[in-house]
Amino acid sequence: RVTQTAAYTAPDVSVEPRAATVRQGESASFRCQVQRGAQPIQLVWKKANNQALPDNVKTGPDGSVLTVANAGPENQGQYRCVASNSVGRGSASAVLNIKHAPQVRLTPVGPLRVRMGEPVSVECRATGRPRPTLSWKRQGSTLQLVTKETNDVNTIQVKYEHMRPEDSGVYICQAENNEGVAKVKVEVIVVGQPGAPVASVEATEMTVVEGHTITMACQASGSPPPVITWSKLRAPLPWKHSMVGGVLTLTSVGRQDSGQYICNATNIHGYSEAYTQMEVESPPYATCLPDQVRLQPGDALHVQCLSHGSHPLQFEWSRGERVSLPPGAETTKDGRLRIAHVKLSDSGTYKCVATNHIGSSEALAKVIIKRELVFGLRQFKTSVKITALTRCSLFNLLMFYLLSFCFFLQLNPTSGCLGLLPSTQVNS
Repeated sequence: RVTQTAAYTAPDVSVEPRAATVRQGESASFRCQVQRGAQPIQLVWKKANNQALPDNVKTGPDGSVLTVANAGPENQGQYRCVASNSVGRGSASAVLNIKHAPQVRLTPVGPLRVRMGEPVSVECRATGRPRPTLSWKRQGSTLQLVTKETNDVNTIQVKYEHMRPEDSGVYICQAENNEGVAKVKVEVIVVGQPGAPVASVEATEMTVVEGHTITMACQASGSPPPVITWSKLRAPLPWKHSMVGGVLTLTSVGRQDSGQYICNATNIHGYSEAYTQMEVESPPYATCLPDQVRLQPGDALHVQCLSHGSHPLQFEWSRGERVSLPPGAETTKDGRLRIAHVKLSDSGTYKCVATNHIGSSEALAKVIIKRELVFGLRQFKTSVKITALTRCSLFNLLMFYLLSFCFFLQLNPTSGCLGLLPSTQVNS
């Protein structure tokens, strides 16, 4: 069994002291000692996360001693001694704490001009070691102001929801620890005199296309700042609406949303209104009445093209895909198609295109023209004179019609039809 000796091992190091605390401006040193390991051993000091050493941090000739001169807040943190040889590496760490008086920063910086009735807030953030305590005071007063907590333990916030003229003044944030005290001032100036609101809108008239989303913006002056609301004249607001900061948003507007919208600004001194007239325009939507019609040659054709949509509307008729209308066809501006006497060749599909300045829409009407056989006395031609018919009795006239009907159907008069008649001769 072979026992490993120091001549064949990676470095093993330690750092003394493991932690040190100095005041700002003082110096601090750490020594890295090699406990064992194969020679030669190289020592290198590094800051946490392998950051470069600050300019005021130096190492000795052999790299074992780290010295921080005139220490400042930027020197605080962990330092690591890394030892390496041909076998491997080893490391040890030390922590340097810097005591320093607080440093304070305000957000936003002053002076701050705030309109009467408006909110204001100022954050005070402090650094220092030990961690400083923070407070807000108003200049000339020893009372601490009520502050609002934040997610950062090193930050406090003073906030007023509605500033008044008497809230004008200088506010002081103070940070204190064992190393000292730091103060930062901010001046807050409340401007504006009490007054009734005056409302105004960006657009008094607007025209939009159906289906679009639109916004209406309203501003209002006044002190205290007025509350802004929106309403619609003689109707509730569309259900697809939202209001944020005086801006009304309408989603997917329709023609029913046309009308006058009212911006109302109100405070304790009065109210004011401003108006926006909105018109919603829509593209055409065409339909034919009737959309299918059956006629016989010689009949009159009447088809009406109707369309919803913003006016003015224009109608254009064609036969099929941009085929001209047959001779004798007439159209009117209000979308009517008329053919006084149709022919068999007029059968087909007729197309109406309705157009306005937004778009177009088409509708189809199917026209069927067919010669149909109609039974009746008018279609039956006979050489029998009317004078002869008038001499027949009512019974004989009835028999005459029945015989004529059978003959027209090319049936055997002696079978079928005559079998239905009484066994009586027809007298002329």
